[in-house]
Amino acid sequence: MDLDDLLDGLEGDEREARRSLLEQLSSDGVSEEELRKAAEEQRLALLPVERVLLAEQSLTADEVAERAGVKLDFVKRHRRALGLPLSADGTPEFSENDVKALEDVKQFLDAGLDEQGVEDATRVVGESMSRVARTVAQLTASSLMRPGVTEQELGVGFAEMARRLVPLFGNQLELVFKQQLLELVRSEMVSQQELESGLPDAETINVSFSDLVGFTKMGEELPPEEIGRVAGRLGELAGDLATGPVRLVKTIGDAAMLVSPDACALVQVTLDLVRAADEEGEDFPMLRAGVARGEAIGRGGDWYGRPVNVASRLTGVARAGSVLVTEGVHDVTEDAFSWSFAGKKKLKGVKEPLPLFRAREKSGDE
Repeated sequence: MDLDDLLDGLEGDEREARRSLLEQLSSDGVSEEELRKAAEEQRLALLPVERVLLAEQSLTADEVAERAGVKLDFVKRHRRALGLPLSADGTPEFSENDVKALEDVKQFLDAGLDEQGVEDATRVVGESMSRVARTVAQLTASSLMRPGVTEQELGVGFAEMARRLVPLFGNQLELVFKQQLLELVRSEMVSQQELESGLPDAETINVSFSDLVGFTKMGEELPPEEIGRVAGRLGELAGDLATGPVRLVKTIGDAAMLVSPDACALVQVTLDLVRAADEEGEDFPMLRAGVARGEAIGRGGDWYGRPVNVASRLTGVARAGSVLVTEGVHDVTEDAFSWSFAGKKKLKGVKEPLPLFRAREKSGDE
C-alpha cells in the first residue's frame, strides 16, 4: 500500500509520526480508501479510537429492527430519544448490543409500561450519558493535549484511553444507578408508610435544601469541567459551614441538603450559605433555599419523609438569594430572625397550599 503522498507537506517528527500512524492503521486492516478519506477530512488521528468504539457496528437500522422484532420507526425514535445521529442512507451504525437494548425496551413495553414514559426515560438516559461522555472526553483530551504531542501519539492515546475507560465507567455507572435507585425506592416507601400508618421510627428533624439558580442553563452553555467546579465549590461551602448540630447530608448536582435537630442553627447556616455563594462573585450562581420541619426517618446517613420533600420543593418557589421556611420552622425560630410573610404557595406533591415565610438576619436595631 503506497501512501507516501499522504506525507506531503510534513517534515521531521511530524512526518515520522504520520508514517507510523498510517503503518499501524494499515496493519490493523484499515483500507487504503478509508485512510485517504480520513486524511482528506483531517481525521486520521480519530481512526484508532473509532475502531475501538465502533468496531462492532455492522448492522443497518433495517437489520437491527428485524433482529429485535420491532418496527423501523421504533428504532429511529429510540435513536433520536438517545440523542444519537442516524444516517439516511442505510449506513451500518448499529451493533448486536443495539439489538439487545431494543429487545429490552420491547420487553418494558410488553410488560405494560407506558410507551411515552419509556421514551421519556430513554431521553433522560441519553442526556445524562452525553454529559458523562463529554466530561470524560474532555478529561482525556486535557491529559493528552500537551505541547509537542504528535498526531500518532494523540490518536493512539485516545484509543487506549477508550479501551480502558469504557468498561471502568460501565462498572461505575451501574454502581451509581443501583445506589440512586435504592435511595428513590427508600423515599417512596417512606412516603407510602406515611400515608398508611405514620412513621413509628420517625423523629422530628429540620431539613434545608439550597439550590443553585440557573444551573441547568449553565450546563447548556459552559463546559463540563466548569459545571463540575461550580458544583464542587457548593459542596465545599456547605461542608465548611455545616458545623455543630448542623450536618451536610449530601450534595445532589446543583443542590446541598443540610439537616439539624436545632431549627435556629439550621436556618442560620442556610442564610450563611446563601450569603457565601453571593460573595463568590458574579461567576458563581446565586442560591435559593428552603427549610422545613417535621417527622422523618434516618436511613444510611440520609433522611426520608415529608420535611425532606417539602424543603426540596421550596427551592422551586424561593427567590434567588432568599431563604423560605415553612410555618413550623417559623414558629420555633420566630425570635431569632427577621421575617416577612411570603404568602401561601402550592408545592408539587403537597395537597394544600402552605404558608411560607422569608427569613433574614436581624439588623442591629431589631
